[in-house]
Amino acid sequence: MANETVYDLIVIGGGPGGYVGAIRAGQLGKKVACVEKHKLGGVCLNYGCIPTKALLKVAEFYSDMQHKAGDWGIATGDHSYDWERVIGRSRGIAKQMNGGISFLLKKNKIDHVVGTARILNANIKGKPCRVEVTDDAGDKQTLVGHQILITTGAQARELPGLPFDGKKVLNAKDAMTTLDQAKELVIVGSGAIGMEFAYIYHAFGTKVTLIEMMDHLLPIEDHDVSRAIEKEYRGHGIDFKLKSKTLKIETTGDGVAVHVAPLSDESAVEVIRADKVLVAIGVTGRYAGLFSDAVGIKTDRGAIVVDKKTYETDAKGIYAAGDVIGPPWLAHVASEEAINAVETMFGHAIHAIDYEAIPGCTYCVPQVASMGRTEQSLKEAGLKKDVDYRVGMFPFQASGKAQAGGHAEGFVKILSCVKYGEILGVHMVGDHVTELLAEMGLAKRLEATVDEIISTMHAHPTLSEAVHEAALGTQGRAIHF
Repeated sequence: MANETVYDLIVIGGGPGGYVGAIRAGQLGKKVACVEKHKLGGVCLNYGCIPTKALLKVAEFYSDMQHKAGDWGIATGDHSYDWERVIGRSRGIAKQMNGGISFLLKKNKIDHVVGTARILNANIKGKPCRVEVTDDAGDKQTLVGHQILITTGAQARELPGLPFDGKKVLNAKDAMTTLDQAKELVIVGSGAIGMEFAYIYHAFGTKVTLIEMMDHLLPIEDHDVSRAIEKEYRGHGIDFKLKSKTLKIETTGDGVAVHVAPLSDESAVEVIRADKVLVAIGVTGRYAGLFSDAVGIKTDRGAIVVDKKTYETDAKGIYAAGDVIGPPWLAHVASEEAINAVETMFGHAIHAIDYEAIPGCTYCVPQVASMGRTEQSLKEAGLKKDVDYRVGMFPFQASGKAQAGGHAEGFVKILSCVKYGEILGVHMVGDHVTELLAEMGLAKRLEATVDEIISTMHAHPTLSEAVHEAALGTQGRAIHF
C-alpha cells in the first residue's frame, strides 16, 4: 500500500541481541521496528542474568551473616529471611531495568511493536520482507522491511517425556520466581545455571543435590577451576553426584522421585526424593512458528544456521544473532553478534568476534571467570607443559585485599605460550573475579604478552594484583607466592 511504513530493519526479539542491534541501527540513522512478544530485555534481563545476580547477592549476604559475622566482630543475634521479599527484590530490579530498555528504544526513535512475529517472505528480487505480528488479542498487522534480524534467543531444554510444570519440575525462570521455596531440591546439570541456583537455594536452607553426567562440576571449565569449586561446594554442604545419569523423574503426591545411576553401572539405581527438581541441561533455539512455508531457513541441532562473518541466513535479507544461532549462549555474545550483523548489512566495517576468546562468567560463590584455552585442551592438542606452554597461578590466600575482604578462596591461573609469551587462557576462581577478566580480554584482543601484563603496574591493595602475580608466575617470578 502507498501509505505503509517501510522499515530499513525489523528486529524480532527484544533481548540483549535484539534491543542492542535495534539501537545500533537507530544510531546509523535507520528506520527500525523491534518486535517483542513478552518483555523488553529478553530472558537475560527478566529471567536470567540480572534477577539471578540480585538473588545471589542476597544469598551471599545472608550466608555471610550466618557464617562470617562473628569473625568480623559483628554480633547479629537471631536472624531470619522473608523468601517472598527476597524474590520480590529481584523482580523489582528486573522491572526497573525493563523500563530502561523501553526508554532507550524511544530515545533512538525505534518503534516497539508488541506481539508474536511470523516472517512471511525474504527479500527476493528487491521485494521487501514482510512480517506478520499478532498481539495477545489476536489482532494482526504486517510490517514491511528491507532487512530482518532474528534475535529470539533460546529456551530451556526439557528432559524427554517430562515437561516443565512450574511447580515440581522447574526451569530457571520457575526457580527464580516461585514463592514456594523447596526444602529439598534436586538440580540436574552443573553448568552456570545449575551452580548458581544450587548456591542460592542452599544459602537459604534448602537441601540441594546436584546431578552431573561429566566427571567435574562446571565441566567446560579448566579442571583446576572445577576441582576448586567442588571443594568449596563440598565445604558448603552441597551434595553432588558426578559421572551420574538421570534415568527418569517421577512426580509424586508430595514432590518428585529422581532416579539416578552411575554411568559405570546403570543398574545401581538410587532414588532421590525431593520437593522439586530443577532441570538445567542446556537450551535450544527459539524459532518454532517463526517462518512461513515460503521462507526457507536452514537449521541445525536446534539453531539457525548463519554465515558467522555476516550473520546472514540462507534467506536473502534475513539475519540472525545470539542464542538462536547456537553456542556460546551468552548475553554479551548476542549483543556483539547483533551489532556486527547490523553494521554488516548496512555496509560498515566490523571488528570480527574472536570466538576463541569469549569471556565466560559463573556467578556462584566463589565466582568463576574464564577465557581462552583450558589446560586440558592444550594437553589434548599434544602440547607439553614447560615445553610448549607455561602455567602461572596465584592463590587469593596470598592476597592482602582478599584476606581483608574475608573471601580468600580461589586463584588466578594464566596459560601462556613458551615461544612468544602469548596469553593462551585465563581461569579464575574467587571473589569478584568476573570483574577482573576484562583486563585479560583486552590484553588478548591487543595480542599482549605476559611480559606486558607484568610491566603494567597494578594498584595495591587490589584483587587485580593476583593477575599481575599469576603473569609473573608463568616465568617463575611470582613475588608473594
